[in-house]
Amino acid sequence: MQKHRITTMEEESIINKVTNSGLITFDLEDLYDKGERVVYDLKDNLFMGMILKEKDFREFLKSHDWAQYAGKNIAITCSEDAIIPTWAYMLLTIKLQPVANSVVFGTLEELENKLFFDALQKVNPEEYRGARVVVKGCSKVPVPTAAYVEITRLLQPVVQSLMFGEPCSTVPLYKKKI
Repeated sequence: MQKHRITTMEEESIINKVTNSGLITFDLEDLYDKGERVVYDLKDNLFMGMILKEKDFREFLKSHDWAQYAGKNIAITCSEDAIIPTWAYMLLTIKLQPVANSVVFGTLEELENKLFFDALQKVNPEEYRGARVVVKGCSKVPVPTAAYVEITRLLQPVVQSLMFGEPCSTVPLYKKKI
């Protein structure tokens, strides 16, 4: 008769295959700029909602409280169908640049893309040379698709493999041919 050995919890060891897989998780959420996003709409500076008067605009630029934009991320736009001279956007940027965290021409989506692109410029792809990388797919903050494209562009030339998702459930994207 064969005896069965009873294993206690202390004797049992659970092997975490994800931890032992050697996968590196790259979480784009870690690059999210927590600063407030603000749209500066030039429509409020238009005369009769149609034109921008240079003299009035320059006076506004001198008297406006720019400190309210301190540390914020600003998207400059004009929601009215008006012809805005390029120099007006440039003057506005000159006033915002010293106080704001970031200034872009465009929509909030374009601002978000720029914030992620700026953060991704600080990533050293060489740190991932030969690695098996999973770009995390779920996040608590909005990560634009453009950021996923950019991290793929940066990592694909150096990694052994690139995947999307979570370490326990990945979508294979790229594997270096040996």
